[in-house]
Amino acid sequence: MDEVSFVRNRKVILDRIDWRVAPHDHWVVLGANGSGKTTLLQILAGYLWPSRGRVTVLGERFGETDLRELRRKIGWVGSFLGAQFPPNQRPLDLIVSGRFASLGIYEQPREEDYARARDLAGRLGCDSVLDSPYTVLSQGEKQRLLIARALVHDPRLLILDEPCAGLDLVAREQLLRTLVDLGSQGNGPAMILVTHHLEEIMPVFENVLLLENGRCLARGPKEQVLTSELLGRAFGIPVRISRNGDRYWAWME
Repeated sequence: MDEVSFVRNRKVILDRIDWRVAPHDHWVVLGANGSGKTTLLQILAGYLWPSRGRVTVLGERFGETDLRELRRKIGWVGSFLGAQFPPNQRPLDLIVSGRFASLGIYEQPREEDYARARDLAGRLGCDSVLDSPYTVLSQGEKQRLLIARALVHDPRLLILDEPCAGLDLVAREQLLRTLVDLGSQGNGPAMILVTHHLEEIMPVFENVLLLENGRCLARGPKEQVLTSELLGRAFGIPVRISRNGDRYWAWME
């Protein structure tokens, strides 16, 4: 992103964002509600067009590429997406739909698409629910299916918009462990994680982009960004940051 801004109804949502993500880098995007995190992700995924600035994703510059095709190379996991699937959706079809970057299947899948979906479900520990209606699954099972869906077309970029939202403690830790496994693979995608909770920043996520009112407050290695001073400024309250092993925690002073 080069000097990227986004304006809606005369309100500046993002203001001159400069950001680079290298292949196989894993970043966390942090900021208070309304700081522009989701808008940033939607621009990266080609769902929104910046008001100003230049965006290049996976070597393809906006304005010079077909964004519909680009979206097929990007995996997206977010709770808003799961809510849009029909309640009787077959989990296997849900995973396969990721190959077409659609909420349904409007092209004829190949048998190898279903084989790939079954393999991913097994690797992510959700193969036991492939015959159950989507509506009866737990939130943790749904999130694992969404990750499988996002990975089915071997994306080079995986965007995770609060993937742990609504999960209990056990399901959250299981999902975070899944992300660690993905990030530890040498041929895996670059990952961008949006979260409100520092304890969800697993060791595999080494860099942080911190937003404040649509602007970049700080970016770089998490050891430099996750400080009491910077987080307090971003969230507008005094906070204390501590580190326990390889996990971070925050609380109000």
